[in-house]
Amino acid sequence: MATSNILTPLKEVKISKHQIPAHGLTPNTSIQKKPLLLYRNVFIANTSAGQIEEHLRGLGVVEPAWRYTMYSTSHFHTTSHEVLCISSGSASLCFGHEDNPSCVKETVKQGDVIIVPAGVAHRLLEDLEGGFEMVGSYPKGKSWDMCYGKRGEEGKVKGIGGLGWFGVDPVYGVGGPAVDV
Repeated sequence: MATSNILTPLKEVKISKHQIPAHGLTPNTSIQKKPLLLYRNVFIANTSAGQIEEHLRGLGVVEPAWRYTMYSTSHFHTTSHEVLCISSGSASLCFGHEDNPSCVKETVKQGDVIIVPAGVAHRLLEDLEGGFEMVGSYPKGKSWDMCYGKRGEEGKVKGIGGLGWFGVDPVYGVGGPAVDV
């Protein structure tokens, strides 16, 4: 199957954008002001993790790094933005830290894509069907770190301000929605 045949046309994709204020030592979207992006039903039913990886590599914006669920502890990255493509199952996720009154809780399923800006805390609340899996990707040349909003991470957090944003959408390419946020 050609990768273009696995994507829902962009005009049919519902996209939500969320600005999440800092909470304690978790910066969320407060530094770069780039929103958490959730694209619904991007990949058609039964698209495999391998097909998703092939598509992402073909665009050349991000490099797929792993296939896994989401950690059940709130964490964030300071060295890279993250693109999460749901390859199987469904789950309830929390963004912004579960103790943050302004956190965003979403249910995602196979075919959805989440673009998590550096600094935005995220965690698994519940695997709803069993077998929840994502393809995790990072912009080419970037690697991820793990931070938890604890003392001693402040120096890493300052580095978020210097990270570049996507010049090309990591899923839809030129003209995709991540560029215009």
